[in-house]
Amino acid sequence: MADIFQKEIAKALSKALDRDIEESMLELPPDPVMGDYAFPCFTLAREFRKSPGEIAIDLGNKIKPSKHITRVSVLGPYVNFFVNKKMLAELVLSVIYKKGKKYGKGSKKDYSVMIESPGPNTNKPLHLGHVRNMVLGNSLVNLFGFLGYKTIRVDIVNDRGVHICKSMLAYQKYGGAKEPDKKPDHYVGDWYVRYAKEAKAHPEFEEKIQEMLRKWEDGDREIRELWKKMNEWAFEGMQQTYKRYGVEMEKPYYESNHYTKGKDIVLDSLKKGHFHKDEKGNIYYADKEIDKKIVLRADGTSIYITQDIALGKLRYDDYRMDKMVYVVASEQIHHFKVLFNIFDMLKYPFAKDCYHLAYGMVYLPEGKMKSREGNVVDADNLADEMHEAAKKEIQERHKSISKKELERRAESIGMAAVKFFILKYDPMKDFVFNPKESLSFEGETGPYVQYTHARACSILKKHKKKVSDEVEFSLLNSDEDKAILRLLEDFPKTAEAAANEYKPSLITRHLLDLSQAFNEYYHKHKIVQKDKNLEKARILLVDCVRQVIETGLRLLGIEAPEEM
Repeated sequence: MADIFQKEIAKALSKALDRDIEESMLELPPDPVMGDYAFPCFTLAREFRKSPGEIAIDLGNKIKPSKHITRVSVLGPYVNFFVNKKMLAELVLSVIYKKGKKYGKGSKKDYSVMIESPGPNTNKPLHLGHVRNMVLGNSLVNLFGFLGYKTIRVDIVNDRGVHICKSMLAYQKYGGAKEPDKKPDHYVGDWYVRYAKEAKAHPEFEEKIQEMLRKWEDGDREIRELWKKMNEWAFEGMQQTYKRYGVEMEKPYYESNHYTKGKDIVLDSLKKGHFHKDEKGNIYYADKEIDKKIVLRADGTSIYITQDIALGKLRYDDYRMDKMVYVVASEQIHHFKVLFNIFDMLKYPFAKDCYHLAYGMVYLPEGKMKSREGNVVDADNLADEMHEAAKKEIQERHKSISKKELERRAESIGMAAVKFFILKYDPMKDFVFNPKESLSFEGETGPYVQYTHARACSILKKHKKKVSDEVEFSLLNSDEDKAILRLLEDFPKTAEAAANEYKPSLITRHLLDLSQAFNEYYHKHKIVQKDKNLEKARILLVDCVRQVIETGLRLLGIEAPEEM
């Protein structure tokens, strides 16, 4: 849609300058009052031996209004273009009306994207850091799927090793073979915390942990049965959390199934000269850009990168994916840089299209979380607290709401608050999660966007008639109309950029801007009114706003309620 106006402006500029001007050279003015598109003249100054301002004046005099361009104005070094509002309204609203939920959706592509998230351990429940991972993973799956790619959501479950043995040893010594009396992954996590406390008075536990790990690797029946039982508890609890946060997994990969498989790949690559051996017998990888990185210990035991090398091959054998995206905290940036180089060296087919979506820390107002000390905000506890806080907000607004509806809305709003607050930040940015701020029905929050959607639905119900795109588009001619139209028009590009740049925050920003523009419009312009032609046109605008907000929230994994 916007391409039509951009092409006409670029054509007019090319004719006036007698040279080709690309559409990408056009900019969007910071304020709609300044125009719809702007052409900066800085790059032409040297060629024309004039100041950018003089060039802009010359162009402003040469370019005349046309069918698509109603006005041309000059502001300093910029030539600003105002497009035909009626044509813009018709193009934008008719397309959204006809496409509905598919507005902005890409065509089906013969290209698959695999996304790994969130990578839990089975010694404790999922915490706030995992929540950031989950919602980022969810939004990437939604965004790439929306653009037409086949998406594959996978997991890496770290279900073996020293950290798992710590929970096992504590339960073995102090658990008395009791069954869980709470959500089972929380029960397992309690034993991890118990180990940390008891180990301070029992330094011999460190040796017992190593002995337990050796027995596990040797297939000791008693240890394996304990491991299986506690892992099943952890898995059961994590699945409940996944469901609540909207995580749908194509396939989980368990570390216990593949942790030895990378060894053969490394040893074979050593023979081919891809890897090297140091004086201690460790096998390592190194090149001009990356310092020495051990990929297999001298004693033959594997480390995380050994397992990731094998896992990459396993996943490709299973799915033949074209692209691989890892959603993992920023502490692992170097790890993935090395891993991707190794993939390339081993000629894995997907090696050229791997991406590590690194994300920063989430802090509490009290500071950093520490799993061993038990002061972690669990994903479940966080969801419960947000649910209860949302209930209070709803009850204050709706005194006679039914219990069932109250619970439903509280879950929708509470989860929206968590997800939106996290996703509105650039993934690499550290931030402090503020539960109270995230739940506000005003400001830059998920509930605010949900409330805007509910307001649009309420207006449509009040209208009581079917929405139509057979309207007088020329009536949508105010600056507020144009501001909304511009945001509606830009939504497909925003969705594409959010996926290509791995930044769901672009969607949150767009939804906030659209919600703010719509609420300002609502307060300034009467929608349901006596002038039925104007009402009909504005109702179409409202419906299109509703649709784009619904689609945008869905891409973030958030429900768009019709009532708040």
